[in-house]
Amino acid sequence: MKRKYGNRKTVVDNIKFDSGLEAARYQQLKLLERAGQISDLELQPRFELIPKQRRDDGKPERACEYVADFRYTDTATGQTVIEDAKGMRTRDYIMKRKLMLQVHGISVREV
Repeated sequence: MKRKYGNRKTVVDNIKFDSGLEAARYQQLKLLERAGQISDLELQPRFELIPKQRRDDGKPERACEYVADFRYTDTATGQTVIEDAKGMRTRDYIMKRKLMLQVHGISVREV
């Protein structure tokens, strides 16, 4: 089946990634972690952008979340990095990237 954005699911270290780009970045980050340049590598960290709510008619609205590809600490600076491997910047992604900055003060690093 052809995927909408041309990405291919890829498995590395028994982890399923949405694209070859994301899988390749994971492998690079694992090398950086082994070399001590980054630490605390985490996959798919979630961030709430808009909490769940109730509409005037009482019906619920689900929370809006952003799921990044990676979170890690740059050992040289001590800074936490939120990273997304992007081949295609969709409207939804761009909106959520802007909300990450507005709500959490986090600039998402794109690779």
